[in-house]
Amino acid sequence: MKQTKQSSAFPSRLSMVAVACQIACLGMSSAYAQQATTTSNDPVDSKQVTITGKKVGMGLMVQENAPKARSTITAEELAKQRPTGNAYEALELMPAVNSYNYDATGLFGGGLTLRGFNSDQIGATINGVPVNDSGSFSVYPQEFVDQENTCTQFVTQGSTDVDSPQIGATGGNFGITTCDPSKEKRFRFMQTVGGLHLTKTYLRYDTGMVLDDKARFFISYSNAQSDKWKGDGGARRDHVDMGFRADFDRFNSVAGTILYNRAINQNISTFNLADLQKNGYYYDYSTTWVGHSPKSPGTGVNDANQAFGDSYYKLTQNPFENVIASTTIKARFGENTDVKIIPYFWYGYGTGSNQQKLMAEGPLFDKTGKQTQFAFLNPATGKNTAAVDLNGDGDTKDSVIVANSSVTRTNRPGITASLTHQFDNHQVLVGFWYERAKHEQFGPMVLVNDAGEAGDIWLKEGRILRPDGTPYQSRDWKTISTAYQFFAQDTINLLNDKLTLNFGVRAPTMKRDFTNFANEGSGTTYNISKSYSEILPQLGARYQIDNNNQVFASLAKNMKAPPNFIYATTGNVVLVNGVATMPVDVKAETSFNLDIGYRHQSDLLTGQFTVYAVDFRDRQATAYDPSTNTNSLTSVGKVKTNGFEIELGNTPVNGWSFYSSVGYAKSEIQSDLLVQTTDKKVTPNVNYTVPLPTTGKEMTLTPKYKAGLSAQYETGAWYARLKVKYTGKQWATMTNDELVPAYTLVGFDAGYQFPNTGWMKKPTLRLNVANLLDKQYRNPSSFNVTNAQAYGPSNALYSGKNVFYYMGAPRFTSITFSADF
Repeated sequence: MKQTKQSSAFPSRLSMVAVACQIACLGMSSAYAQQATTTSNDPVDSKQVTITGKKVGMGLMVQENAPKARSTITAEELAKQRPTGNAYEALELMPAVNSYNYDATGLFGGGLTLRGFNSDQIGATINGVPVNDSGSFSVYPQEFVDQENTCTQFVTQGSTDVDSPQIGATGGNFGITTCDPSKEKRFRFMQTVGGLHLTKTYLRYDTGMVLDDKARFFISYSNAQSDKWKGDGGARRDHVDMGFRADFDRFNSVAGTILYNRAINQNISTFNLADLQKNGYYYDYSTTWVGHSPKSPGTGVNDANQAFGDSYYKLTQNPFENVIASTTIKARFGENTDVKIIPYFWYGYGTGSNQQKLMAEGPLFDKTGKQTQFAFLNPATGKNTAAVDLNGDGDTKDSVIVANSSVTRTNRPGITASLTHQFDNHQVLVGFWYERAKHEQFGPMVLVNDAGEAGDIWLKEGRILRPDGTPYQSRDWKTISTAYQFFAQDTINLLNDKLTLNFGVRAPTMKRDFTNFANEGSGTTYNISKSYSEILPQLGARYQIDNNNQVFASLAKNMKAPPNFIYATTGNVVLVNGVATMPVDVKAETSFNLDIGYRHQSDLLTGQFTVYAVDFRDRQATAYDPSTNTNSLTSVGKVKTNGFEIELGNTPVNGWSFYSSVGYAKSEIQSDLLVQTTDKKVTPNVNYTVPLPTTGKEMTLTPKYKAGLSAQYETGAWYARLKVKYTGKQWATMTNDELVPAYTLVGFDAGYQFPNTGWMKKPTLRLNVANLLDKQYRNPSSFNVTNAQAYGPSNALYSGKNVFYYMGAPRFTSITFSADF
């Protein structure tokens, strides 16, 4: 957007910067989004997004001007959703988004694909801070921010923004912007209650304008908890958001937030079709603790625990704690030059997967001397031949249930800085991004008491030690990921601003410095360092036909570096005489994304129609196996996806407003997938290469058709609306040999605002009903299962893989009361 020239009269820049730096030292993250009736700056896009204040599609659309496919929802829509909902749920009606939640509350997380890209291939930011996992690029939407403090969520479906701080985004990006502190002093209270003992209490205090009407602050706290919809257990989430904004004039400001989250979730189980057929839709983890085996002290008897198939639910907890903090400083120099600096810090600690493990106290050997049971690591030999008496019975011949899980600790400072200069009809943006993430992943173990409870679910206290005094570790990795990026863009306005052209380039680089410390999973310490870099050009154009109609096009190259776990011996690394080598060097994946679209934006109707094409190179497929708690990486090669998306919304007419969307995606894998298997009948241990028949097959979790509809009637005091989401059938495997049926979900929302009283403003009661028709459906838990059937010659079959599913939660109802004081 072309800037209007202003005079350079503003407070002393030195004093302004000094104050800004003092506030910046608080380590807060910027709060960018304005209220829905103003113009807000997208923190990772130098262009402005105009929020017109018109109730287009009830807040499910805004009128866009970016020369690329882009969709935005506002606080008006978010306020109608269940307050415990997460970012994935908020995007569910968009035509490009295929999302689902593990439950109806949103507290347990969910999954998302965008035009066939998995969530770990999509850049995610909060107030301009990258929040994809620095190792795997995974996204955990339930951790980030309270929905009550969110003002906008946006998606760029194909072209990653030129100044987006991403090294792992081949499929576009989505972002969350938090609301600024209110200019009016207020205290807000919200209380939600619902089925499954759901409660959420939300409190927020805004100071209003202080410090000579130049600054404002807010702080909020929420507590949410709910039972699981199947099985025993639940979730508890405590969350604190705080923020400030200080405006020295129109062009000079400092703003920030600190977002703190602490949650303890019990996992919701996933099972394959055979388990579901055998045990039913509500099958979950065991509610009965099998107990420890009786001790036989001094007898040398193997007191092995009873074998069982399902973990005890109290040993399936997933605690996590994280902080996202940053500050944004904006300053104008002269009449045409603006500088923006965003320092940030991201911290996280928590566990993942189930904690229950049957651990052998000591090794066993057969008559030939071959080791048949492995125990604790002997660091001197690198072999798991050490023994520990876990149950205190005087011998080391038992197998004992313990709590063990993958723990991740991340310390991640970074900074983004950019300069925007306006001259003639050009707006030039240049800048850089730097980040150094220390990502520690280890697997400690603690004892389980007689009630089946872990000594410490955080796996911090009481860790089980090896005989030499060092802690047991099922894995022990440290990854230093150093990323930096230079970017530049020229936005040119021609033909009296009817034509806008964008020419941009990103040049990201990531260096992975991975160290595997000797552990029970791999007894050799080794180090691997790899660097990945690309030049990523972008082109965009928008032509304003008249006041209401415009066309746009964009072409962009995107990149994703490989995840860090490919350097573990369980994946792509081979040890030769203790030296780590990678026989197959995994390349960074790249994609070319082309969008061509048309927008109609009038006082009554807003619509967007986009056709797109994606050309994927060296596509990575990351698979997680919950039965072994391991990740593996496969290269799918080339994948092409073509499709179209339609969005349509209106401003209210006689109280009625609508939003509708339709998406179509046709993906095609371009080659067969080569895998390794062993000759099991003729010559054991001889490896064979087996081609899996993936040529011409569709990519997983990419439904051809997706549609959404929201129909609302609203008066001055109340509203009611119906939401419908259709998800077409989709494949669960790359060989297209296990199909996920299509499903349609219906939801209902309503609200009533009571008259103000002398001490209470905007008292409002809201009703949310999810899955109104109580539909049963399922979604695969993994994006990258290769095949469900066996392939290859009879003597060297590549066996079929289990597809694990999240079942759709049944009908769920909640009520929320809110008021300002």
